[in-house]
This record gives sequence, C-alpha cells and structure tokens, in this order.
Amino acid sequence: MYTAIVFLPLLGAIVAGFGGRLLGDRGSHIVTCGAMGLSMILGLVAFYDVAIQHNPTTIDLFTWIQSGSLDAAWSLKYDTLTAVMVIVVTVVSTMVHVYSIGYMGHDPHNPRFFAYLSLFTFAMLMLVTADNLVQMFMGWEGVGLASYLLIGFWYHKPEANAAAIKAFLVNRVGDFGFALGIFGTYLLFDTVVLDEIFQAVPGKAGSEITFLWFSADALTVLTMLLFIGAMGKSAQLGLHTWLPDAMEGPTPVSALIHAATMVTAGVFMVARLSPMMEYAPDTLMVVTIVGASTAFFAATVGLCQNDIKRVIAYSTCSQLGYMFFACGVSAYSAAIFHLLTHAFFKALLFLGAGSVIHAMSDEQDMRNMGGLRTRIPLTFWLMIIGTLALTGFPFLAGYYSKDLILESAFARQTGVGNYAFWIGIIAAGMTAFYSWRLIFLTFFGTSRASKEVQDHIHESPLVMTIPLMVLAAGALVAGKLGFDAFGGESMADFWGSALLVLEGNNTIEAAHNVPVWVIALPTVMFVLGTGGAWYCYIHRPQVPGIIVSYYGEIYRFLLNKWYFDELYDWAFVRPAMKLGRVLWKGGDGAIIDGFGPDGISALTRRLAGRAGRMQSGYVYHYAFAMMIGVVAIISWYLMAHGG
Repeated sequence: MYTAIVFLPLLGAIVAGFGGRLLGDRGSHIVTCGAMGLSMILGLVAFYDVAIQHNPTTIDLFTWIQSGSLDAAWSLKYDTLTAVMVIVVTVVSTMVHVYSIGYMGHDPHNPRFFAYLSLFTFAMLMLVTADNLVQMFMGWEGVGLASYLLIGFWYHKPEANAAAIKAFLVNRVGDFGFALGIFGTYLLFDTVVLDEIFQAVPGKAGSEITFLWFSADALTVLTMLLFIGAMGKSAQLGLHTWLPDAMEGPTPVSALIHAATMVTAGVFMVARLSPMMEYAPDTLMVVTIVGASTAFFAATVGLCQNDIKRVIAYSTCSQLGYMFFACGVSAYSAAIFHLLTHAFFKALLFLGAGSVIHAMSDEQDMRNMGGLRTRIPLTFWLMIIGTLALTGFPFLAGYYSKDLILESAFARQTGVGNYAFWIGIIAAGMTAFYSWRLIFLTFFGTSRASKEVQDHIHESPLVMTIPLMVLAAGALVAGKLGFDAFGGESMADFWGSALLVLEGNNTIEAAHNVPVWVIALPTVMFVLGTGGAWYCYIHRPQVPGIIVSYYGEIYRFLLNKWYFDELYDWAFVRPAMKLGRVLWKGGDGAIIDGFGPDGISALTRRLAGRAGRMQSGYVYHYAFAMMIGVVAIISWYLMAHGG
C-alpha cells in the first residue's frame, strides 16, 4: 500500500506520456486521474494507520548508492509528518487532475499535460517520503524539473518559456545551498540517513566546521545552507521572483505548485529537520526574520496587483512567510497545520480563479471584470468560502492555523518573536484587504468586460466545480478538525517523534496562555481589512484613484514589486550578458576562432589555393618546376657536405 501511494502517479505519468497517442485524451484522463484517485484513497488509509493508530514504518525498496561509508537506500519513511503531507499532496493533486479535464478540455496536448501533472505529484511524494537527504534531494530536483515542464507547457508563448527558465534558474540558486548543506551534513555525521543524523545531533552540538580560513558552529552553518534551499523552493524574500511569473502556466498548474506541493517543500524540509534546527538558534532567528519579512513584503505587493492570479500568487508567498516564521519560533506543528489548511483554501482560490478566467474567455485582469456574482453564482460562493478561510474569518480553517502561528510568535517573548508577531498582524490586515479587493472587483458592481465577452460568460461544468466543492469543504472544517492534534492537548501524542522541540522552546503550549487581546487582534485586523476594502471598492470606488494620485511613488513601488526584478536585472543579468558577450567576441571569436577556423585553417586554405593555381596543365611548366627542384636539392647537398 505505502509503495503504491508513491508509484501510482509515476505509472500514470508513464502510460499517459508514452501511450497518449493510443489512449487519446479520454484514455489519458482515466489513467492519470484513476491512478491519482487510488493514491489519494490509499493515502487516507495510510494516514489513519500511521498518524491515528501510531504505526510509523519505513519500507526499504532497494540499495541505491553504496560507496565507502555512504549508504543511501531508496526507502519510504512513513511517520505522522509524512502522513500529513501525503494527504495534502494526494488530495489537492487529485482535485487538480479532475478539474483539469474541464479546464484543459480544448487543449490539443492533454496526454502530455496530464503526464506532467502526475510526474510532478510523484516527485513530491518521493520528497516527502524520503528517509535520507539524497533521496529527498532527488525528489526536490524532480519537483523542479516537473515545474519547469508545467510552467512552460504552452511553449508557443514567449512569456511562458521565460517564466519556466526563470523558475528553474532561481531554484538552482537555492538548490546549490541545499546541496552544500547535504555535503556538509555527510562530512559532519558520516551518514545521510535522517534518523541516524537526528540521533547524533546532540553529540555534535557546539562542534565547529572549518573551511580554508573560515570556522563556525557546524550545525548553524549546515542548517543555514539547508534553509537557503528552502528559501528558493518556497519563494522566500530574495529568491521569490520566480513565483509570480509562474502564473504564465495553465491555472491548474498554479494551484498545484502554489497551494500544496512545490512551494511547501521548503516548509516540510525545515520541519523534518527540526532536530537539527533546534540546536541552531541563530538559524532559527534567521528563519523567523526572513519568514516575517516575506509575509509583509508579499502582502504589500498583493495590494496593488491587477491580475487575479498574481494577487493569489503573492498571497501564497505571504502565507509561506507565516509558515516559516512559525518554524523559526519552534512552532513546527503550527507551520504544518497552516500548510494543511492553506492547501485547501488556496487551491480553492486558484481553481476558482481559473473558473472565472474560463467564464471570462481567458481574461485575467480584474479591472475588466465585475458583476460576476449573478452570472457564475456557484464559483462566487465557493471563492467567498476560500477568501473567508484565508482572511481568518472565525471558525474557518485559516482562523485556527494562522492565529495559532501569531500566538506562538508572541509567546516566544524574544525580539525576533515580537517582530514576527507584529509584522504578521499587519500582514493579516493587508491580506484581508487585498483578498476582498479581489472579490469586490471581480464579482460586484457592473461588468466592465466587452459585450463579446459578456455574451459568453457561463458557469463552469461539474467536472470543474465538484473539485472546488471538495476543497471548500476542507476550507470549512479542516481547522476545527485538526486544531486539537496540531495545537491542542493531543499534539504530543499525535506527532510522536516526528517533530522535536527542545525543553523551553514549546511556544505552542505557551500560546495557550497569551493575553486575550493577542487572541482577538487577528480578528480585529480581519474586520479592518475587509471594511477597508468594502469602503474603497464598493462604498466609495473613487477612493483608490485619489490615493494613487497622492501617493503615486509608493503605488508604483508596490505595483513594480519593490523593483526586485529590475535590481536583479541590473546586478546579475546585465553583467552576465556583458561577460558572455566579451567571452563570445573576445574569447571564442578572437582567440578560438582567430587561431582555429579563422587562423590556421584559413592559412591552409589560402596556401592550398595558391598551390592549386600552380597546376597550369602545361608540361614545360612542370619540367621547369622539376628542374628547379633538382637544382635546389643538389645545392642543399653540396652545402651540407661542404663541397
């Protein structure tokens, strides 16, 4: 069963990818969706067995790498953390597969698309079930490869190609840090197996690692390098620029990448490595600061975006920041709780946005929408549920998980903990504002679309709306059902040894004793943000224009995403292009080509041409040449022998 969960999506990908022409669109749908559905059902059974019945297990498939002391088997590690991630990945991926049948119905390359989706899911499942760092890295890179294929699926669009390359390259920066972290971990522990590393961590606390003239605390260096990998995959501040551009892929891809799988891989990795992170307090401090700063940055940018998918993409970036600063204050369970709830409501919002785009004949600019609540009422109410869950409406999914993170940050009672708490509170208000701005611009008021588009507005078919209903159910009840296990009295029993928090670092337990105003403040920010959006886009729609006229520079700064792309273009892209041109013209052209094809070979060609011109065809010319040769040989002989 456990093996089938991981390999069923791979089987579907192989069959649809190589047999798509024989199967056709419908056959590819049946194979891939059937394999994913079965994997999801088995995943639910595995969750019950592992997490509820407390039967963690590790399944050894075969020896993968064996060289000296390096021994990396391909094994499937199933503990509570894996079981939770398997639920998230398989449920959301299955819903995306089913939804894609309708959304991609008119695309001529359905088998290839569904093969990519299943390959992506297999790579993610391989990542979360890894029992050693090398296997995790393979799944990590597999997710990166599949995301490149999915983002650039519409390869005839230059924007999609550029976005795919950008995602691939930016992730390679983080992956370089991850790879160095794995090398260093093996150097320090002489193993890459997770359980063996975790058992040895306390004995390595305080040890130093030396490279050239650099010497520092070993666990701090290693965890910092591993966190750089997480920053790239989970789009944290500095390595986030690929995330909004990934919207160039089909909407189901956006839901799969940004809701439950690729971007949450970094959060999972930090939580999985909690036994190492707990002994590296400086790294936890950095994780907290980076996470909180990302939450604030992405929320400010989301305020001003006009593309419906980009607003949700920056919302994802911001929510990932919450998950990371939860890990930074040792609230790993709260981070995974928010990862779980976020998967439901963010997949719901992305797929709901796809339903809107489908109804609007591929229009994505919210300024060209409006009045859709009466035209596509089912999509409207489902997106309302997703927005309420995201913005922290009481008793929905996000209310439990996000508030638990904020209360844990406050309970940390440190400088960086307070920084994360207050930044998180401000970001919560901005989240409510931009989320309801999206709803009001898209569904309320009068339609701003062209008459041609309005004539074709229609509700999505059941094959698209049923997955939305399933995800909406998760957004409604996942928080209430999961709170006791992720942040309540059953937490220690539920997690077992899957997560480690050192004595004195249990901020989730301390969060139960925070003041009432700390508990109430996120709800107050929800009310303020929602009320502000209603005032600006329903009650007084002229207000945003007035604000922009007064604060145009700030608006442009946020609209242009803090100019990170322009900064990177100036600092990295242009210098690289100039260096490449110098090496091309000066190195390849002047030196290699100059001495090679344009040098020696050109000289040989010229000499051969002149020799060819000497072949006149007259016998007396050849006799004359022979006579000159004989005279030259005799002269050389006489001179050589002194005669």
